[in-house]
Amino acid sequence: MLTDLYIPGDSALHRARPAWKLALLFAYCTAIFVVTHPGMLGAGLVLVALGYGIAGLSARDALTAIRPALVVLVIIFAAQLWLESLGMAIYVTLRLMALLMAAALVTYTTRASEFTEGILALLSRAPAWVPKDKIALAMSLVWRFIPMIRAQFDEVREAQRARGLERNMLALVVPLVVRTLKTADEVAEAITARSLD
Repeated sequence: MLTDLYIPGDSALHRARPAWKLALLFAYCTAIFVVTHPGMLGAGLVLVALGYGIAGLSARDALTAIRPALVVLVIIFAAQLWLESLGMAIYVTLRLMALLMAAALVTYTTRASEFTEGILALLSRAPAWVPKDKIALAMSLVWRFIPMIRAQFDEVREAQRARGLERNMLALVVPLVVRTLKTADEVAEAITARSLD
């Protein structure tokens, strides 16, 4: 079943238009990557923390957003530490964490159905030949697949842990890929049956 990461609330961020939130997220991510000064990163982290506070979300919610990428973050930190320096490793890792937390803040405060409306609003001025409905559908499906894949990974990990295979990456990845592809086929069939393809 496709679900979303929305956390109910009545904050200003929850009530904000999805198109504005997506546009601000794009501007935030662009600024964090383009301006490489540590001061910009610090301001970005403070801004994300304020966003979580305004939305009434806790530090645990922010950590939940980072947790699935912890392995990747550790690998990136180690690679930067080996290739560059400790300062660069910390900077790059914190920058990726800021981007992940900002994206999660948008998903926490926006229903999956609202993403479609927001994307359509952003594409309203696009040329007539742009398939706006299909792009909005694809983007909303991506947002809905993220929590589904996370939930499936947790289920597979628990099952393999019961078998004593929690350290075997192949035993974790193969079932997850098979289940994800099966769900994708089911969604594709449902879309085709409704003549949305």
